[in-house]
Amino acid sequence: MSDNPPTLRRRFGWRAETVAYDLVSALVRAMPVDAASALGGAIVGVLGPLTGKHRIVRRNLELAFPEKTPAERERIAREFWRKIGRTFAEFPLMDRIIAAPGRVEMVGLERLTELIGAGRPVVLVSGHLSNWETMMAVIAHSGLDAQASYRPANNPYMDARITESRRRYGVKLFSARGGAGTRALIAALNRGGAVALLNDQRDSSGVEAPFFGRSVWTAAGPAQLALKYGGRLIPMSVARLKGARFRVTVHEPIMLEQTGDKAADLTSAVGKINAFVESCIRARPAEWLWAHRRWPKALYGRDA
Repeated sequence: MSDNPPTLRRRFGWRAETVAYDLVSALVRAMPVDAASALGGAIVGVLGPLTGKHRIVRRNLELAFPEKTPAERERIAREFWRKIGRTFAEFPLMDRIIAAPGRVEMVGLERLTELIGAGRPVVLVSGHLSNWETMMAVIAHSGLDAQASYRPANNPYMDARITESRRRYGVKLFSARGGAGTRALIAALNRGGAVALLNDQRDSSGVEAPFFGRSVWTAAGPAQLALKYGGRLIPMSVARLKGARFRVTVHEPIMLEQTGDKAADLTSAVGKINAFVESCIRARPAEWLWAHRRWPKALYGRDA
């Protein structure tokens, strides 16, 4: 956000957006979880392909999967909108989803629980896969001392709603990016805790590394922290099973090289994170957040 005070028009827009969110949240919280999830998928499944974002989704799929036919990519694009619609509708319901027996299946949970009380700093890393909030909730409920970083919403009223919603399902240790956020992450690692970050968005201040066969800018923070604090980098993923049911997997640690060449080691580490995220996307292509420009702007033509 700009340092300039928001205009009256902007403040009004923020308020209107927040009121709309409150109404939608009240509606979905009055519904059974599966019905609310299905409704979100149905609505966004219809509206998403009608927006300008659909062109970006299509272009991303062309860049990632040139070997697929246009019909195959269009099928993935439309399935993406249905699944992201479900994720949007599920966000106000995450406290109920995480508390309901059988809704979240865990694989490799012992890799988190063995860190509790071990006093070993660790970086947990993932991407915007399926309902990524499920991973954050699992981390919080595991009992692990974890600090998570997020980008605050531009709308401060919405940001308050988002953080309050996360508190309902146990995610309390959120810290905005920037100087204060970085210090909080470092403090967590210094006391032998964990930090959790999503690392699949474009970041022009980061490091260039391969992603689906093309060089992309990727945030270097998770890799830098892992290298500085012992090289323990544990990836996580989430997959949608059926309706509002999920499988969260804590994977084997990514082994990082520490050769003494800091620049090369950092590029290698970022590349390994990208390779992990890419493998998750290839396995379930409709469950990644395709509606953003992940590759260089020049590749998007008029959509850039």
